[in-house]
Amino acid sequence: MHVNRWRKTLPLVAGAAALALALAGCTPGGSASGTDRPLRMWSGSMTPITNNFNPFAVDTATHMTFGAIYEPLFFFNQLSADPPVGMLGDTYEFSDDGTVLTITIKPDLKWSDGEDLTAEDVAFSLGYGSNLDPDMVSAEATDDTTVVVTYSSAKFTATPLILGSTWIIPKHIWSDIDDYMTETNPEPVGSGPYMLKSFTDAAYTLEANPLFRDGPPEITEVQDIGIDSNQSSEDLLKTGKLDWVGQFIANPDGVTSNGRISTMNQQQDPTVIVTCADTSMGCAGAQTDPAVRQALNLAIDRAAISSKAFAGLSGEASPSFALLPRDEKWLSDPSLAVSPQEPDAATAEGILEGAGYTKGSDGFYGKDGTAIELDLFSPDGWTDYNDAAKLISAQAAEAGIRVNARTVSEAEYWTPISTGDFQLALYGITQSLVADPYSNYDQYFTTAASAKVGEEPTKGQNYARYTNPVVDAAVKQAGATQDEAIKKEAYAAVQAEIARDLPYIPVVLNASQSFFNTADFTGWPTEDDMYAAPLPYLSTASAVILTHLRPAKK
Repeated sequence: MHVNRWRKTLPLVAGAAALALALAGCTPGGSASGTDRPLRMWSGSMTPITNNFNPFAVDTATHMTFGAIYEPLFFFNQLSADPPVGMLGDTYEFSDDGTVLTITIKPDLKWSDGEDLTAEDVAFSLGYGSNLDPDMVSAEATDDTTVVVTYSSAKFTATPLILGSTWIIPKHIWSDIDDYMTETNPEPVGSGPYMLKSFTDAAYTLEANPLFRDGPPEITEVQDIGIDSNQSSEDLLKTGKLDWVGQFIANPDGVTSNGRISTMNQQQDPTVIVTCADTSMGCAGAQTDPAVRQALNLAIDRAAISSKAFAGLSGEASPSFALLPRDEKWLSDPSLAVSPQEPDAATAEGILEGAGYTKGSDGFYGKDGTAIELDLFSPDGWTDYNDAAKLISAQAAEAGIRVNARTVSEAEYWTPISTGDFQLALYGITQSLVADPYSNYDQYFTTAASAKVGEEPTKGQNYARYTNPVVDAAVKQAGATQDEAIKKEAYAAVQAEIARDLPYIPVVLNASQSFFNTADFTGWPTEDDMYAAPLPYLSTASAVILTHLRPAKK
């Protein structure tokens, strides 16, 4: 099962002509209504945008595939402890032992092509492609609105993954698709509030789905465009040609001072150095040695990175990968609450020397005649990440670790991360959907969520290629119980292992800034009503927000 798709805004290589095409017909500050113009957003699309609406292509499908076109059964608001909101789903209930899940869906649902959406589609979806849980014994539609799913082990803790991160697809279309990973699905048929209206490699436009269960949304068109850089997006916000983005802006007042654009900053998703960690999975390089990762972790000056690269807008990340203070009850060891904020070069050097590394005449460590030389990359134009990478390189050098920072294009970024052909990359991890870090541990740290170098994970996002039988067993134990004491014990084991092994080295809790047009559109989340995180690159949440919006009255 796939978790919510993370995609930081992608400022990539759009030419002037492509951008002009994407914004054709846009007038700064123009009246916003369902008939005048679409809501224009930047969710991370780049040019050329790939014509791919396959919900199983987590890293390559267009963003609006996830939530706006294809939906999960329920929406779990990661900023709230409230129960999930039914989308296609109406109710769900587990058997006492957690092995049988009964789901009822809403009646009289339709696919966007007019076909009936029934429990048969849900049962099919749960057993199709990478949605299939290896512990699932069966999924049966007992009537048009009821699905009974049986598992070989308890699935209490996996509820947000099953119900909130599994995209429901039409059986009458996907039953004829054998190779679900290579399918690009250019004419998507979904259940969500929007349908594909038009597509170019510079932008694509969605229109309201007239068959949407709650009625078509009031914002009748949404355009997701490709942009070349954070600065271009910022300029377009200022001139009224963009309505919604999620990106880092060091001086947000420069965008919001005109009263048209509002902003929020939810510090929730950790920025990390993802490492290709495990030689048994095919990883190669000095970063596969835990001692090197531990030394690099101590060499980082996180306070300086937060101040200089993130303009003081980021928070402090935790090596437990629990979101604090939200998940505080699941933190096993208070010392794991926050990664070291100040560098400790002396201790870092001691770790390397204890592991058999010696410092050469050039001031850098190596072993057996081979110097440590690590490649760290981040995407072109992610100015916060690019600046952080340069700082990490300089800080590592102070501890005798050579890290070469470079920037790459999108293809050079996502492809090696997905296939494992890398050493170090700056990356963002999506937080769990509920106040429980289970999905983080299951999706980023278990062996089943990974793949050998050269292959892409299909069951999760363990791009570090990290394998640890202690973690695997503890995550399985946590997923099979509702007993908090047992879960805490299991999480304690996970946290101790991952904080020591550091397959993902925490850097900061990302400054997740959103900017949105409150002059022309109303219904956005507020501090008093945070019904969804207002980040346009979040799956499901962004679609929930679009259904809440309406044109402002002029």
